Amino acid sequence: MRTRYVARTALSTVIGLFITASAATAQEADRRSLTLASGRLTISGTSNVHDYTAETTTIRLTRAKIAAAVPSAALWDEIVKPGSLEAFEIAIPAATLTSPKEGLDKNMHKALKVQEHRDITFRLLRLEPGTTPSAFKGVGVLKIAGVEREVVLALTTGRKDGGLLVKGELALLMTDFGIAPPKAMLGMLKTDPKVTITFETVLMVPTT
Repeated sequence: MRTRYVARTALSTVIGLFITASAATAQEADRRSLTLASGRLTISGTSNVHDYTAETTTIRLTRAKIAAAVPSAALWDEIVKPGSLEAFEIAIPAATLTSPKEGLDKNMHKALKVQEHRDITFRLLRLEPGTTPSAFKGVGVLKIAGVEREVVLALTTGRKDGGLLVKGELALLMTDFGIAPPKAMLGMLKTDPKVTITFETVLMVPTT
């Protein structure tokens, strides 16, 4: 009887240690990832009639991995250093981009080929230092309407609500991504192929 009791006790101890270790591993894995607390992306352009904007707050963080060597205590200071982010990818459903200008959305979505290519994606390749401690260059691959191009984002960082505030800007030509500049008003409104993309996101570390 005593032998059985000792065996059961030992087994319970092993199971308890396994569960504790698994929970600790899961918590550490959470600290190696990020979540997107909020985000906004705006596209600004001009036409022969007026300026226009289109924006969305639907941004998904599809992949993020922090290097194991980055200390949790100084995460937001360390994460922007070269090699600290092993992976970072976001996706924006192209059909969620909307403009207050009447008649522009339908033509914009058609130009972006939202039925064939639902997401605009960005995959970070590396971060490079900028001209100030809070400024960086984000080198990555931008995919719009199924066409990929390597781009360099102008980034600035700060703190907000316990997370990392990241703002960025990129000027590009729609034609570089095989996009015909949208038209409206029976062709009387013609947009310029050059647009500026700006965005603002807040990154957080999972709490559980």
